Amino acid sequence: MRAIRIDRFGSPEVLDLVEDRRPLPGPGEVLVRTVATGINPVDDKTREGAIGEGTPPLPLTLGWDLAGVVVDGGTSQLRAGDRVFAMSHQLDTARGTWADLVALPAEAVALAPRTVSLVEAATLPLPGLTALQTLDWLAVSAGERLLVAGAAGAVGGLALQIARARGVAVDALVSRDGQAAFVREHGAGLVSTDPAAFGGRRYDAVFDTFGAFVTEAVADGGRYASIATQAGPVPDLSARGVRTTVHQVREDGAGLAELARLVDEGALRPRVHATYGLHRIGEAHERFREGGLTGKIVVTF
Repeated sequence: MRAIRIDRFGSPEVLDLVEDRRPLPGPGEVLVRTVATGINPVDDKTREGAIGEGTPPLPLTLGWDLAGVVVDGGTSQLRAGDRVFAMSHQLDTARGTWADLVALPAEAVALAPRTVSLVEAATLPLPGLTALQTLDWLAVSAGERLLVAGAAGAVGGLALQIARARGVAVDALVSRDGQAAFVREHGAGLVSTDPAAFGGRRYDAVFDTFGAFVTEAVADGGRYASIATQAGPVPDLSARGVRTTVHQVREDGAGLAELARLVDEGALRPRVHATYGLHRIGEAHERFREGGLTGKIVVTF
């Protein structure tokens, strides 16, 4: 079978399309034939060597996201032919998804949304679970006010939609004016490129996707969550009774099932910027690195 592997760090030129052995699913695992996958910032950083000591030993198959078809459901409720999607925590397990066949724990896999293609479903696992799990930690509920910093990005755009589906009032900090139409279309109230615009509004919770550290925007007793691990910890806000965290995503089949439900109900819309075949993986990475994306870069098998 084919897999995308690196045996050294560097530019997209180090991505090799290789022949690998067919994986043998172990107890509690399912075997999935990959149809599509997405490129995430962590994939780019891993390839460059920017993760450092947290990188599994080389050679290494990359990839976190997967949408495909079950080949062998093992002892799980999944059956051969089921359309599924999944996230593999590649840095923890060294189990990359950029391969024709991937063996995954059954609890990390869920039935894919029925109303979208597997190409679209492949945009959801890592950013969708990051958004969902962080919102769950923030515990924002109907009638509360949330500020999403980076609300037009892959994670922020999904967080905006999930929060609105929960009845939360959401304002949006975006990086450029051209992103305002997207966030307004998906229910954002106040939208600005200026962090100072939100300073006096006192939100119940803040979801920070890029290290904006708009800490003055959160109300006393509120919650502040960042996913920008590279930016470091959130400043200590305990004197104001504000709980803070830097959230790390985890494998979560139940969370994926919730994302699928939201998609099928029309509350969550996947975004695909461009699609590349597996043999064009280098081009796909180059386009990812250029930025200015309006959705995910998807690689098809």
